[in-house]
Amino acid sequence: MGYNLYPRPYHKGEITMKIQDSGKRRKFASGAVRDIAEGKGRCDLLPLDIISVLFKNDYVLKSIDSYIYTGDTRYLTDVIKRFSVVRYKSTLEAILEVSKHYEDGCNKYGERNWQKGIPLHCYIDSGVRHYLKWMRGDNDEAHDRAFLWNMLGALWTQAHKPELIDLPFIERKGRHLEVKAKEEVC
Repeated sequence: MGYNLYPRPYHKGEITMKIQDSGKRRKFASGAVRDIAEGKGRCDLLPLDIISVLFKNDYVLKSIDSYIYTGDTRYLTDVIKRFSVVRYKSTLEAILEVSKHYEDGCNKYGERNWQKGIPLHCYIDSGVRHYLKWMRGDNDEAHDRAFLWNMLGALWTQAHKPELIDLPFIERKGRHLEVKAKEEVC
């Protein structure tokens, strides 16, 4: 069975779904909470570069993979812009829709819960899962909005909570700095 990479056009005002809620929470050291992740898979661990090929070189998956291994935020920024235009016809319309996701999150978890700090991999995991569900055509939740919300959360976390960066690019940068420091000592 093939998937329509862009399943349905957006029509202003069509999305009214709320965030799903299992009723179970995971709490992070920062005090932030999210719905449980167990049993949903770990989409942040998928080989997205390979999987993107299975979906006609899907730009979104390929770019997220590049971000995971480089930490270059331009990949996620471009994904947000491109997805917004494909799904909502404009970035402005997409951001207005995503603001509803922030409102739903406020009602579910409390105001600014996400700013307390959630590990970066959680945003990538959840974002990729929502993107794949959107591609599959699932309509049990506003997966397009949830995808964009997670990508924005990843960008914000990298900029404001560097202690929560837990993707491979931080290890590479750390190793690079260690090697450079050893070279300077010699």
